[in-house]
Amino acid sequence: MEYFLVFIFGGIIGSFLNVCIYRIPLGKSIVWPRSFCPQCGKNIGWFDNIPLLSYAVLRGKCRSCKKTISFKYFLVELMCALIGVFLFSQFSMSATFFVYYFFACILIVVSFIDIKYQMIPDVFSLPGIVVGVLLFTFFRLDGSPGYTGALLNSVLGVIVGGMSMFLLGMLGEFLFKKEALGGGDIKLMAMMGAFLGWKLVILTFFLAPFFGSIIGIITKIRFGKDIIPYGPYLSIAAIISLIYGGNIINYIFVGYFSL
Repeated sequence: MEYFLVFIFGGIIGSFLNVCIYRIPLGKSIVWPRSFCPQCGKNIGWFDNIPLLSYAVLRGKCRSCKKTISFKYFLVELMCALIGVFLFSQFSMSATFFVYYFFACILIVVSFIDIKYQMIPDVFSLPGIVVGVLLFTFFRLDGSPGYTGALLNSVLGVIVGGMSMFLLGMLGEFLFKKEALGGGDIKLMAMMGAFLGWKLVILTFFLAPFFGSIIGIITKIRFGKDIIPYGPYLSIAAIISLIYGGNIINYIFVGYFSL
């Protein structure tokens, strides 16, 4: 029953995230006006705005104009619900669950914005750095016995995360004679460091290219595109580091190097 409630809660949050993804890049308010069809502009009734269910019942079409509504809306709600359930299975009903669910929601929003606009709004990354450091320190998310250790871990995560992406961008610009990474990626990685700490953000840094290279090759072959948004791959790597990072690091430094 608990997992079902978390799933429903996640779907509701996902519905709100869809509003953020659509409106924030356009400079529109996320609280007013009420939800409307992006095709015809008609207001959406509450019965057509039930997460997941309404999209399925209406078969992805607006009740008023009958035009197709992007599958992205359903996907965001489903992802938010499933990630909520998965994090709940790892952290149960705890402060850690809520902090990292909040973190995951930010990553979902910036990823979908980056996919469409090739940009990551500072409104998420910069405040996210401050919020991440405060939450990481207050709840001592790394298990530190005191606040000082947690604060140091988080602040180092911000520095290491941001600097690693900055240096990667400089290297890419030197090799390819053009901008390789945007400033949004650097600030996003710094925010990730605030929530993850320095060890897990380093792991994220090394995992992200694995996902980016696979999708990049596919995109290049199928669509002929050279530029891909990097935010989604940083986000995937961050979630994997969050859940499995401790095991991965232990395997590398205890299991592999002890062979």
